[in-house]
Amino acid sequence: MISLAETKVGTIKHYYDHIGVGVLEVSKTVKVGDKIHLKGKVTDFTQEVSSMQSEHKDIDSAKAKEIVGLKTDQQVEEKDEVFKVG
Repeated sequence: MISLAETKVGTIKHYYDHIGVGVLEVSKTVKVGDKIHLKGKVTDFTQEVSSMQSEHKDIDSAKAKEIVGLKTDQQVEEKDEVFKVG
């Protein structure tokens, strides 16, 4: 099996469990539709970016140094790392 390369795109700074949204500090551009891998002490899953928000507005992409809300399929924790797959 061929493993796809992963590139770190950010770190989770906070998680709002009541809405399933992680606050992502972006280090490299990430877009809606990208496949991402969320990994931490107890976190380890892959999902597609389905929606992101900045200042309560939907956005299609986020660049380095931006702080965005990222809808997650599972719970994430502070300091979890986010990688783009492929």
